[in-house]
Amino acid sequence: MRAPAFGASPADLYDAALDQCAWADETGFDLVTVLEHHGADDGYCPSPLIVAAALAARTRRMRIRIRALVLPLHDPVRVAEDCAVLDVLSRGRLELVVAAGYVRSEYAMFGVDPADRGRLLERGVATLRAAFTGEPFVHDGRPGRVALRPHGPLPITLGGSSDVAARRAALIADNFDPTHLRTRAAYEQECARLGRAPGPPAPPQPRGQFLHVSADPEKDWVRLGPHLLHEMCSYGEWLAAAGTGRQYRPVADLDELRATGVYRIVTPAECLALARELGPAGRLEFHPLVGGADPEIGWSGLRLFAAEVLPTLQAEGLVGRYAGPTGAR
Repeated sequence: MRAPAFGASPADLYDAALDQCAWADETGFDLVTVLEHHGADDGYCPSPLIVAAALAARTRRMRIRIRALVLPLHDPVRVAEDCAVLDVLSRGRLELVVAAGYVRSEYAMFGVDPADRGRLLERGVATLRAAFTGEPFVHDGRPGRVALRPHGPLPITLGGSSDVAARRAALIADNFDPTHLRTRAAYEQECARLGRAPGPPAPPQPRGQFLHVSADPEKDWVRLGPHLLHEMCSYGEWLAAAGTGRQYRPVADLDELRATGVYRIVTPAECLALARELGPAGRLEFHPLVGGADPEIGWSGLRLFAAEVLPTLQAEGLVGRYAGPTGAR
């Protein structure tokens, strides 16, 4: 939901997001992901649970993933109540990923000491677990109870980019959603040390963070270029300031951006080849409103995929239902 001044308006982006997800739900897509950041100049979505509730009302089968809720910035009791309502509203389609966060300006905005984020995350997860039982619990010395329980078991996945986050996930969470695949090994090793079974890894997907299907890739590189540059540089500045992550970094121009391989604009034939390479366990993930791009560009990529790629994937048996974060369908 980034809306830089040179792109689509926030109202048009949110409208398009709801319409695209309703279409995707009917077309056969399995999952939509909503993210969170605060205080960004481009209005990056600060309220993913509200957006997720709107998506739940417009869809019937797609799972809805919050990835990731920066838990130290929130009252975990309030989060537990909102998640319970959302999971009931969606009939058990919520997936919850929580993380410690990494943007220092966000901690300052909410009066959180960055040094406390690990402790607050662990305390918050413990409170969520207690709240989701529907039984009385104590949080910060105060009695509490969330009588409305989630529709079904609601696993808590921990997101992160470090070995510390991986080990913490093995200790307190049901699964780990790493920014870097290399940290997955640290999670699995810590699970083994603790005698716990690790959650299933994320499905493999094409290298990079973005995929768009186009009849004319060169034309769409030009049309999407400013929006891709905005996203890459914005994330890159945050990550550089935090001293974490390498998947995004500031770049000078579109040529340098294309050379990173983070963004991929492909023909239907190339998309089909990617899917075949991944196999039936793989995942294709789209980002049709990237960097405030004109929603019609995103629509063109989605519809082209549905018309020229998806039928072949279905005919070849490469399309199956996504299994949730703990493997339950």
